[in-house]
Amino acid sequence: MRFDNRSRVSTYISGWMPTGDETLLTVDYLVVAGGGGGYENRGGGGGAGGLRSTVTATGGGGSLETALTLLPSTNYTVTVGAGGTGVTTPANGSNSVFSTITSTGGGRAGEPNTDSTLSNGQSGGCGGGGSSESLAPYGAGGSGTANQGFAGGSGSDATQLSSGGGGGAGAIGGNVSGTLGGNGGAGVASSITGSSVTYAGGGGGGTRNTVASSGGAGGGGNGGKNGLAGVAGAANSGGGGGGGGLDNPTGNLSGAGGSGVVILRYPTNFTITIGAGLTGSTATDGSSKVTTITAGTGNVSWA
Repeated sequence: MRFDNRSRVSTYISGWMPTGDETLLTVDYLVVAGGGGGYENRGGGGGAGGLRSTVTATGGGGSLETALTLLPSTNYTVTVGAGGTGVTTPANGSNSVFSTITSTGGGRAGEPNTDSTLSNGQSGGCGGGGSSESLAPYGAGGSGTANQGFAGGSGSDATQLSSGGGGGAGAIGGNVSGTLGGNGGAGVASSITGSSVTYAGGGGGGTRNTVASSGGAGGGGNGGKNGLAGVAGAANSGGGGGGGGLDNPTGNLSGAGGSGVVILRYPTNFTITIGAGLTGSTATDGSSKVTTITAGTGNVSWA
């Protein structure tokens, strides 16, 4: 992988004319959207937020993306997507943005319902898991977005009372197996910070069984088993929320999706300014700086 990114220019770019000694900046990125929410009462698991990256691997089994070449002293937009709500009103996660790069929020889970439209998982960066219903073909998993993430798993009929897992950036969400809820799809590992970290795992599907499904590696929330709630996706992972179990005395609760993250890697001879409205920090890794932005909307620039 390459992290040495300086290039001389002698042409007009966006109306800016170099004098001959200016240097453009090349930035590697990891942009993860917010994960989708799981649904309560044996509902599906939420899909993980879409993942786009120039380092190690990108989402949906796609090819690595190309680093962005940017101008110093110029503002570039950053948005960190929030996770979608869970419980009775699950929602898709929100998009994350860096400059021209947008990752799509994860799809919400399907709800147990005789209406196949409602029992299907919603499409997103990664698709939400389908839920159980009384009419075939039961709840289908939502589709993922190309080069960002995979589809969710399918649910069962109403006699099984279990739902599919949300899709992850690295794998499809699991289908129901007997009375077991589907596991969340695995996320994708990236070494953009200098260490390998996995992001964007799907949420596990809820079940009536006494064995809970697992959230996908990369922050996906575990599904709830009989009598227990689903688990929220991990913050700044883009993980999907876990579906709720059956007969939970506190309300068959499900997990919300985890918030996304934007990570930028660039040469140490540049200094970043993180604008108002954003929360972030910068560390040094060898000949590169790494800025991790964990919340908000605003601008960044370099000098």
